[in-house]
Amino acid sequence: MSILVTRPHPDNEATAENLRARGHMVLLAPVLKFEPVAFHDESETRYSAVIVTSANAIRAVASQLRDLGLLELPLFAVGEHTAAAARDAGFAEVVVAGGDAAALRDKVMQGARDKLLKKRSTLLYLAGADLSRDLSGELGAEGFNVVTQTTYRMVPVKLLPRDVCEGFAAHGIEAVLHYSRRSARAFLEAARDEGVEISALAIPQCCLSETVAGVLREAGASQVLVAATPDENALFSTLERALRTRLA
Repeated sequence: MSILVTRPHPDNEATAENLRARGHMVLLAPVLKFEPVAFHDESETRYSAVIVTSANAIRAVASQLRDLGLLELPLFAVGEHTAAAARDAGFAEVVVAGGDAAALRDKVMQGARDKLLKKRSTLLYLAGADLSRDLSGELGAEGFNVVTQTTYRMVPVKLLPRDVCEGFAAHGIEAVLHYSRRSARAFLEAARDEGVEISALAIPQCCLSETVAGVLREAGASQVLVAATPDENALFSTLERALRTRLA
């Protein structure tokens, strides 16, 4: 029996490695494909900090960061995974939030209270094309000037890998891991197109957040579990709980 990981490449490889180390067999079905978006910042704006909600936003412009002078700025990352990507790219001062956009907003506001930022600071938000939360607007309401630059998009993959379809048909997949609302929707669309939606929704759906879980519940999944906190270790704990329940 295998665990299905729907996370996009390359992050899915690290997830698979962690799951295998825990004794699980793994199937990969990256239902979103990363595509960088050309980034040209020709303004004379002086930024006080960078904010990022995904490691992909950094990967998309990694080769430009030094020339743009951004590596000298403090970076506020949504969580530890994104923070690690920022450090790898060369950012020396990285502030880590609690794993979601609301926590990132609060961390930026705390930065102003701690004098790391001035309240009227201009922030550069390196973002994806599809945003689940108006972080720019929320910080703008708190007095910050936020410049949003789209650096990447995630494109749905229409087909599931053949071994995944065969796994559902043979009841050889015991749980699915979901990391974002968009990937959950893309997974459902692909499963429907492949004719395996009923089998796919009959097993535990382990979700990184309640927002992600809502997509699966609306689709009719009856076993939807949510991680206690929006990080992978908590998601793995949720998976283990789901598997224990199935064996009970």
